[in-house]
Amino acid sequence: MPLTTTASVMRDAVAAGTGAAAFNVLHLETAEALVAAAERAGAPLILQISENCVRYHGSLLPLARATLALAEASSAPVAVHLDHITDPALLREGVTAGIGSVMVDASALPYDRNVATTGELTAWCHDRKVYVEAELGEVGGKDGVHAPGARTDPDEALAFVRATDVDALAVAVGSSHAMRERTVELDKELITRLRDRLPVPLVLHGSSGVPDEEIRRAVAAGMTKINVSTHLVAAFTAEVRRRLAADPALVDSRKYLGPAREAVTEAAVDLLRVITTPAPEPIPS
Repeated sequence: MPLTTTASVMRDAVAAGTGAAAFNVLHLETAEALVAAAERAGAPLILQISENCVRYHGSLLPLARATLALAEASSAPVAVHLDHITDPALLREGVTAGIGSVMVDASALPYDRNVATTGELTAWCHDRKVYVEAELGEVGGKDGVHAPGARTDPDEALAFVRATDVDALAVAVGSSHAMRERTVELDKELITRLRDRLPVPLVLHGSSGVPDEEIRRAVAAGMTKINVSTHLVAAFTAEVRRRLAADPALVDSRKYLGPAREAVTEAAVDLLRVITTPAPEPIPS
């Protein structure tokens, strides 16, 4: 089917009261695995290529072109998104290559510079019909907005959205990047306050540490885009370890990367069903 846009995935999720799943691509195997999961689940999916991923590969275009080709060939609605982009040149390169949405990450800058940078890049993107996500504070690593106890202030968030004209906002409600255990309890009351206050959809970064039922509660409370990476990376790596441990003489990488790809597909199907299935009623905390 034609390449789906992040804007349409987000719009449809908001209208249906579901989440929009956004899973990170690390290499071709994960891109293939995630597209297979979207097809198997019959669910829309946003494939994300991060700036860290581009650094690993050394350049954007080979992986971007492969990911776009997979998305276009999929029987499921699949969009491609640039995640945590701090380099304006990389943003422009991705948009020129055909990627239709981007997360502008100026969150490490002081508030006024974050607003100015995000607003300028958002205007450039909107001129090209590109959907823009941004954030307050610092979601990126690892402390900042996703440190324990950090929370987004609804009034400041509203001022930021109005000043920058972004289309979606990543917010701090209790999650954290790179978690390996799914133990997080989110601030659902704050999610609802942010949803009611802001004119744009909310984005949850660091969702790998959030249990399934807590994701459902977050979506019911008003969260839309759910970003997942570490949980799926862990599934891939665990299967590679299992295969190599079972056969130390194994040389053909296809014989461990293929099963690892399938492990990611299975894990992604489960998450897609959690994220994109409407909750019948708000789930009690």
